[in-house]
Amino acid sequence: MKYLVTGAAGFIGMYTAKRLLAAGHEVVGLDNLNSYYEPELKRYRLEQLKPFANFRFVKLDLADREGMAALFKAEQFERVIHLAAQAGVRYSIEAPFDYIDSNLVGMTTILEGCRNNDVQHLVYASSSSVYGMNDKIPFSETDQVDNPVSLYAATKKANELMAHSYSKLYSIPTTGLRFFTVYGPAGRPDMAPWLFTEAIIKGEPIKVFNQGKMMRDFTFVDDIVEGVVRIQDVVPQTDVPYALFNIGNNEPIQLSRFIQAIETACGKEAEKIMLGMQPGDVERTYADTRRLEDIVGYKPQTEIEDGIQRFVDWYKTYRGI
Repeated sequence: MKYLVTGAAGFIGMYTAKRLLAAGHEVVGLDNLNSYYEPELKRYRLEQLKPFANFRFVKLDLADREGMAALFKAEQFERVIHLAAQAGVRYSIEAPFDYIDSNLVGMTTILEGCRNNDVQHLVYASSSSVYGMNDKIPFSETDQVDNPVSLYAATKKANELMAHSYSKLYSIPTTGLRFFTVYGPAGRPDMAPWLFTEAIIKGEPIKVFNQGKMMRDFTFVDDIVEGVVRIQDVVPQTDVPYALFNIGNNEPIQLSRFIQAIETACGKEAEKIMLGMQPGDVERTYADTRRLEDIVGYKPQTEIEDGIQRFVDWYKTYRGI
């Protein structure tokens, strides 16, 4: 099949594109290669895809309405996996318009492209951040999610609503995936695994928020991609062809255990600066994955210690340590 994978130079996008390419599909990878974090890492990820003859890269911004419309018309994609977005909870407080352009305008160009070109299935990235400060655990797809605590979370909830409206109006099959704290080799430099590993190796202190009592449903990237690849084959067939899935490890890990796993992998103890909560953060995330298990027969399963060891090993190789 012919796929558009947006955010192909991104973390989850690269791994998803690689899985599809290895299975023999044709993939057009789109990314704007912005400078939110080091562009060298994005180029490194693209290098992992270049050996595949069935891969083509297009540098384009999602907010470029004419460019996106022309791409869809020329390529006639059968399926779209939309993983590009302006990420980061904290950065959304500093640069709100980046999130409006990438996450709202960008989602609209994707939806319009699907509507006007008979795309068979749109799968898009949502986020566990839509659950906000929900008290009920684990977080279920049927929970109310009307209390986002960051603009990033609000844009992801808006994406779900936008997808639903297009599914309702135009019968476009759409599936949203609420990812839970994804980590692994080639992950983002602004995320805790990278920040902590880099600091520990350099002998620098790390900032530990909420006194290390934060709980996160850390999910290894291979488990995320397995879920994405299985779900994109499950095209919603209901009157309104719209679906939502959590993809998480179904096992919240306290930040203190997460740090200990990095210390073990690095062979070095961290110097810790204990701090309170940051604006936009939530105390815990916890995925109810029963829907994922029921529909596609899969549940993420990588233990945090195993996943962290693989990340640290990759990081050392990438940095030449």
